[in-house]
Amino acid sequence: MYEGKLVFAQLIDHLPMHTFRRSVARYDGDRSVKSFTCQDQYRAMAFAQLTYRESLRDIEICLSAQASKLYHMGFREAPRRSTLADANETRDWRIHADFAQRLIAQARKLYADTDLGLDLKNSVYALDSTTIDLCLSVFPWAHFRTTKSAVKVHTLLDLRGNIPSFIHISDGKLHDVNALDLLVAEAGAIYVMDRGYVDFARLYALHQAGAFFVTRAKSNMDARRLYSAASDRESGIICDQNIALAGVQTRQHYPEHLRRIRFKDPETGKTLVFLTNQKTLPAATICALYKSRWQVELFFKWIKQHLRIKKFYGTSENAVKTQIWIAVSVYVLVAIVKKRLGLDASLYTLPQILSLTLFENMPILQALSQSPPTSDDLALDNQLNLFAN
Repeated sequence: MYEGKLVFAQLIDHLPMHTFRRSVARYDGDRSVKSFTCQDQYRAMAFAQLTYRESLRDIEICLSAQASKLYHMGFREAPRRSTLADANETRDWRIHADFAQRLIAQARKLYADTDLGLDLKNSVYALDSTTIDLCLSVFPWAHFRTTKSAVKVHTLLDLRGNIPSFIHISDGKLHDVNALDLLVAEAGAIYVMDRGYVDFARLYALHQAGAFFVTRAKSNMDARRLYSAASDRESGIICDQNIALAGVQTRQHYPEHLRRIRFKDPETGKTLVFLTNQKTLPAATICALYKSRWQVELFFKWIKQHLRIKKFYGTSENAVKTQIWIAVSVYVLVAIVKKRLGLDASLYTLPQILSLTLFENMPILQALSQSPPTSDDLALDNQLNLFAN
């Protein structure tokens, strides 16, 4: 009979808690704390993320029901909802932001050799944002529109492993393109983004930093063709051109030549126009790179469905950011465990398994090596999703 740790404790063991303690010390998180430390707060919030708890009362009741196992999970006792609420309101959210960034650095090293299927050695990132709508009367600090509030999660997703390498949380009014000002461009990396990020001054800054970008051209872009390269129309490449911007302001903001690729998707029949400063890769690879941008859309869809970032346990800016950053760190923790244990299950399946096994007294490898759902199960799940909205 297995006499080791509970699955939850084994999962937490993969966290670099010495790094967490340094983050706590940096922001003086445990000042005047007698019993419920920042580590206790993190464990309770991580548990809530993994088990899809809906509220602070839900967390308290669920942990109280397992009182005999709390010590083995790292808790002295089940936290009261008022205690957890106070911790989320008053303890600096940057503790969890810093810790999540350290986890991200670890995860990216583990996934650095992941094959993108595009025969590329460059780092490839997808940049996008997602908006989380909030109630204006409850979250008045999260400015968005006159009738509602919102927060935006701006994310740069490393497509080798689908690990977020950069995250910025803002109110809903911050335009997507401003996220480019916050990035530290990596020379040689390829940044894939939609046309909402087309700002030629900012794109030229990426170019000068030695980075590449792939985006879609706006329909009103003023440009003149310099010459056309040979294109394979059978593969959907209508044209592959070198262009110069012709607008008075745009040619000042981006004075060098760009590459424009017109592609007709054989599956949908839709024609797309891509814009890039990458001149050497085949046109088909540029199209495939843009298609890979959908990984960041899937990432947003998954975290909204499987992590608690649409319903918040607190209403202050500090509480909301604390919850989002802990959710991100839990996602990255699962990615780290998947890689370290060599698991075949998808990154999106593992939290669902963990949600049912956290209180089990069994090896975590055994718990996470359960058979994946069958195609019939997936079909049923998709059918049920039709009635979920």
